[in-house]
Amino acid sequence: MDTASSPEAQAFGRPAGGWRLRWFTVIFEADTPAGRRFDIVLLVAVLASVLIVMIETVEGLAVHYGPQLLALEWGFTMLFTLEYIARLACVQRPLRYARSFFGLVDLASVLPMYLAAFIPGLHVLIDIRVLRMLRVFRILKLTEYVHEYSTLAESLAASRRKIAVFLAAVAMVVVVLGTVMYVVEGPGNGFTSIPVAVYWAITTMTTVGFGDITPKSDVGRAVSSVVMLLGWGILAVPTGIVTAEMTSRRLSGLDAARACEACGTRGHLPAARFCHRCGAALSS
Repeated sequence: MDTASSPEAQAFGRPAGGWRLRWFTVIFEADTPAGRRFDIVLLVAVLASVLIVMIETVEGLAVHYGPQLLALEWGFTMLFTLEYIARLACVQRPLRYARSFFGLVDLASVLPMYLAAFIPGLHVLIDIRVLRMLRVFRILKLTEYVHEYSTLAESLAASRRKIAVFLAAVAMVVVVLGTVMYVVEGPGNGFTSIPVAVYWAITTMTTVGFGDITPKSDVGRAVSSVVMLLGWGILAVPTGIVTAEMTSRRLSGLDAARACEACGTRGHLPAARFCHRCGAALSS
């Protein structure tokens, strides 16, 4: 890989030489041995810092190890602060990096600890550091799979109107069913208002079923049974919409007229060299 043409070099500017170039190679170039080691150490530090924040919320551990955990939090915060400053210092266009996705995540991962001095409890938001784990795609060379995520995102975007119509229909159904349950059960059985009854309808239809509100009458239980059965079918609809869109996009890239001479199967990608069914070589 030509490091001079890496995405980071193109986006943020690769220094011409000196200490900035050496830092840039270590911090941004994951294909170099030093860069790979740096990213692995960074990810381990991210995981450790998130684990410490989680441990600190456990009352028993916080009581016994509170000062030590706080010291570790500040240690990791200072480490990530220095790393963020180093990233800004070794690129040609630091403002562009600061406004990039990873630049904003890096900044957000250190700010809560400093702001906690003014707003107590805000330091727990440093769990946003876990987003920095997205760099694992670069380390493990999984960037080619980003295309698969793009396909899913495009399918979701193309299905948004259908899903919006579906959600609107579901909203009307739960309002009607919630109102029915409010009339049937009433405040005496926990359905103190229509919004509360609608909440019950949503939890029942989505098969969550917290159990904090339950029907007591026979009619109410009959309505509940209908809501549960509706939930089975309704939960499958969004998946079907997105799957159909993904299938449509996949088929649109196939050449329907291109058939395998061995088995007669049609519908191959224009660049395909072998049949996806029998494996025979395709004619150009």
